[in-house]
Amino acid sequence: MEMNIALLPGDGIGPEVIAQAVKVVKAVGKKFGHTINFEEAAVGAAAIDLTGNPYPDATHEVCLRADAVLFGAIGDPKYDNDPKAKVRPEQGLLEMRKKLGLFANIRPTFTFPSLIHKSPLKLERVEGVDFVFFRELTGGIYFGEPRGRNEQGTKAFDTNVYTKEEITRLARMGFEAAQKRRKLLTCVDKANVLATSRLWRETVQELAPEYPDVKVEYEFVDAVAMRLIQWPKAYDVLITENLFGDILTDEASVISGSMGLMPSASVGTENKLFEPIHGSYPQAAGKDIANPLATVLSAAMMFEYAFDLKAEAQAISDVVNKSLSEGIVTEDIAEGAKAYKTSEVGDWLAENL
Repeated sequence: MEMNIALLPGDGIGPEVIAQAVKVVKAVGKKFGHTINFEEAAVGAAAIDLTGNPYPDATHEVCLRADAVLFGAIGDPKYDNDPKAKVRPEQGLLEMRKKLGLFANIRPTFTFPSLIHKSPLKLERVEGVDFVFFRELTGGIYFGEPRGRNEQGTKAFDTNVYTKEEITRLARMGFEAAQKRRKLLTCVDKANVLATSRLWRETVQELAPEYPDVKVEYEFVDAVAMRLIQWPKAYDVLITENLFGDILTDEASVISGSMGLMPSASVGTENKLFEPIHGSYPQAAGKDIANPLATVLSAAMMFEYAFDLKAEAQAISDVVNKSLSEGIVTEDIAEGAKAYKTSEVGDWLAENL
């Protein structure tokens, strides 16, 4: 198979971790006989520095030409520390999702046997955890209008808007995923307070009879925030709106013991993007110490979700688990043992594939 992959390294440690994922993807191509073409483009603060735009038209064209997008990270302290900055790297991420139609963020949470002791939760709570969030990406308070501040600067406002169509397409993805897993779907909302959440709940209730094999539960977002820590094994597939999903998936990500281990996908009808869930970690940029495993596992998700190549995805997952069990890891999880450089981990993974 021939694959065209857009590379968006982005900011901070993004270029370093993307470089390791490329090594692994090339090794998979060689192992399984695929032809893989890469095309790189700028995004985030790197793109602002080059063009003044965090998601330039040229980058968008690269993404449209690709079969899948492999993305690093966005964010830079010089913008984070300037509340009056008119252009921000994160605006590029929102614009990219919107223009590519990436309406669903898929965020799995699972544990690694060799690292389970690093979880902040007790062993009996976290062992065997395996759930996945489907977060709606292009609606809600991040995109609703009107938004802004009054002329005096004393009042600010954001508008939370959802349509039935936006909810339906995300919910169907969740139902279909649940059918392939443990057949349990949890709709996360705040229907006791918010009109948009009531629309979410009503829409999911209308869809549920089409999936009679899936058990559906409805929980308020604050209860889920609590239960993710108390009983994380109680969940299988969770669906929710943009803001709630943004917060809950970051909470869930630390259950495994390290944010540097969790991959994600953002998918739409036509386009698919894959990225690690960690940020740009600017303090580590250029030091060759960042953990590349989340980006490598995002590449595994790419093979599965973009190309339906499960053997290739499993080969990557297996070699990552081998690296963890044999201690071929970066300093964030080395625990006093030898710590390998980012580039050394990437080389080892590629060689051992």
